[in-house]
Amino acid sequence: MGKGRLFSIKLSSRLGRRLYNFRSNKRAYVSLYIFLTLFIISLLGELVANEKPLIIRFDGRFYFPIFKTYLETDFGGDFEFEVVYHDPFIRGLILEKGWMIWPIIQYKYDTIDFNLDVPTPSPPSRTHWLGTDDRGHDVLAVVIYGFRISVIFGLILTVFSSVIGISTGAVQGYFGGILDIVFQRFIEMWASIPTLYLIIILTSIVEPTFGLLLIILLLFRWLSLVGVVRAEFLRVRNFEFVKAARALGVSNFTIIFRHILPNAMVATLTFLPFILNGSIIALTSLDFLGLGLPPGSPSLGRLLAQGKANPHAPWLGITAFVILSVMLSLLIFVGEGVRDAFDPRKDIS
Repeated sequence: MGKGRLFSIKLSSRLGRRLYNFRSNKRAYVSLYIFLTLFIISLLGELVANEKPLIIRFDGRFYFPIFKTYLETDFGGDFEFEVVYHDPFIRGLILEKGWMIWPIIQYKYDTIDFNLDVPTPSPPSRTHWLGTDDRGHDVLAVVIYGFRISVIFGLILTVFSSVIGISTGAVQGYFGGILDIVFQRFIEMWASIPTLYLIIILTSIVEPTFGLLLIILLLFRWLSLVGVVRAEFLRVRNFEFVKAARALGVSNFTIIFRHILPNAMVATLTFLPFILNGSIIALTSLDFLGLGLPPGSPSLGRLLAQGKANPHAPWLGITAFVILSVMLSLLIFVGEGVRDAFDPRKDIS
């Protein structure tokens, strides 16, 4: 049996053993399934919570409002305006010659319910399962879309910050010397910059957007992995297999990313769920302070702020607190499972 085949079997065996270790941690395994289920539901938010029907059958034809914009005249109305499907007149016209299939929640995150019988924020009811906020938006719809944007923001920030942090730590640890010292001094100065003050200054000049917040937080989030990767490279760079690769004329790039980095990735992967957690918390905190996403965006942090501003509507704060607690707890449990799965003490050579 060739060496390549033997290495592949060992690698597969080790990966399989780590997957088995992760599945053996029932709490982490179940948490991963629950989190993925919630995330998939949020990705399908337009099919779950929408102010437009999923399918309309009218006068023998099918219409799909969530994919195409229709005018009132398409359904026998008088005006060439976009259809407001909650309008009783339009509903009557459609139901007179057909039928409609609505999502489970008949409101989007920015839909204002003008038919409320009580002042906003209104308490939970059969129409709004978690009530409405102070602008008449359905809270459950805000939660679904806010969950999606929080996780997507956190994932993007985690991926890009990990790439930068791992690359920086690898270069520092592998070459060492003056390069390592210069990088360390730069990191110490860069980490001392107050992120919140910088965001306050920038948001006072330009309107914050998803991309701008991502760039600002990325400028500082990459620091979290540098120390771990750097320490692993400093430890491994003088091992015999590294010296042998150098003696054979293997390039530094190949040694870093093919020979040493896989060893550092074990420690790095255990940190990723916690970095994702921190990224979500950062966005939520900025939204809570009014420094995050533009007004009108679905936001769990803004929902928390509304709960603070409306103590007579406890369902706002309780909903945001429960959603954030569940989401972050699930990620923590998954992170603990990944950490235990990659524990070298559980690997059998």
